[in-house]
Amino acid sequence: MTNPPADPAVPLQIRPVFQAPRERVWAAWTQREQLEEWMCQDVPAHNPKYVELDVRPGGRYVMEIPLPDGKYVGQGTFREVQPPERLVFTWSWKRIPEKPGEHLGGESLVTVELFDRGASTEMLFTHTHLETAEIRESSRTGWMGCFEVLAGMLEGSRT
Repeated sequence: MTNPPADPAVPLQIRPVFQAPRERVWAAWTQREQLEEWMCQDVPAHNPKYVELDVRPGGRYVMEIPLPDGKYVGQGTFREVQPPERLVFTWSWKRIPEKPGEHLGGESLVTVELFDRGASTEMLFTHTHLETAEIRESSRTGWMGCFEVLAGMLEGSRT
């Protein structure tokens, strides 16, 4: 029996536990140098650079990932910033130049909630407003890879 396709209206939720204090995980989400160490690093060829990062309500971020024939640009606006507990921001991608037939989806919403568990931090990651089940599952794969890199960075296996 096969599983039915994922409903794009269902939020994507991932709940990892990181072996690091909450303040350190918060810094990994909000400091440029740390973000560039793990965000979108699930693909070894990716070398993301944040060309804009203004972590405050209404502030923006812009991340570029160079490609052999152009670049991906990820961007959004911070809606909520509650250190070191909660971060909410919009999320969207475009490719420059556009690639015919490639659909990256429209604007979605990411919520990161961090729970202090002593020497570790539990994160509730929620990604909503994903347009299709395919985009949702692709996002799940990408985020899971990113969080593996983040866990390694926080545990000191990545410098």
